[in-house]
Amino acid sequence: MENEVDYIQRLWDYILEVGPKILLALVLLFIGFWAIKKIVRIVTTLIEKGGFSREIVSFLSSLLDIGLKVMLFFVVADTVGIDTAGFVAVLAAAGFAIGLALQGSLGNFAAGIIILFFKPYRVGDWVEICDKFGKVEDIQIFNTIVLTPGYKQLIIPNGQVIEGVVTNYSTKGFIRMELNVFMPYEESFPKIREIILKEVNKIEKVLQDPPPEIGIETFDTHSVVISVRPYVIPNDYWEVHFLVYEKIKAAFYEHNIKVAYSEGIELGNVGE
Repeated sequence: MENEVDYIQRLWDYILEVGPKILLALVLLFIGFWAIKKIVRIVTTLIEKGGFSREIVSFLSSLLDIGLKVMLFFVVADTVGIDTAGFVAVLAAAGFAIGLALQGSLGNFAAGIIILFFKPYRVGDWVEICDKFGKVEDIQIFNTIVLTPGYKQLIIPNGQVIEGVVTNYSTKGFIRMELNVFMPYEESFPKIREIILKEVNKIEKVLQDPPPEIGIETFDTHSVVISVRPYVIPNDYWEVHFLVYEKIKAAFYEHNIKVAYSEGIELGNVGE
């Protein structure tokens, strides 16, 4: 009988000792989850107002939510009296092992964060990355998706983007086309320039501000190389590219402008 009373007394003493801690831990969990939800919502709203992309907003919100919940876990565990040193050691070892296994992926991950924060390009921009030209279709945490004019989808690791040179053709809102036309030496450059300029200005999608630039680039073996530099918005690049050559060829035919063929020095007529 005395043993039973002793056990009951010990159990009661244990409940009195541990019970308030467990109750406090439950209260902390309830208040903590509520507070974390509010904090994440407020921070997410602030990040969205800062103009960050949806990818970085989602990533930072998830990272903040997980981080705060881990902190809450350690606070609650410490309140109950659980030794958290072992958990910290396990987490550190796991993090180290994962880091070694995913060195390349972590590099792409860090590069993705830099791209999403500093925005060297946005979705919809025409860019040249790693000598690949195309339109940015999506910016992910690990990769940048680029769609080429030939509708080939390129998946470029963000680590390579950060390490190389990125040419953004959409930053200024317009780009300069770099086209070449060949003129025979005996032709008058002012005449040819006037013909080309007239034809280029007929194209509606060629911008007038800044105006097209036309000049002699160099002297080739059989011809004078003329640079034709109209300005267009990036989305009209290829349409205008083809139209410029089409209009110039038709104008050369109309004005009976001759060109030199690469096979020799004989001058030939331009076909319609």
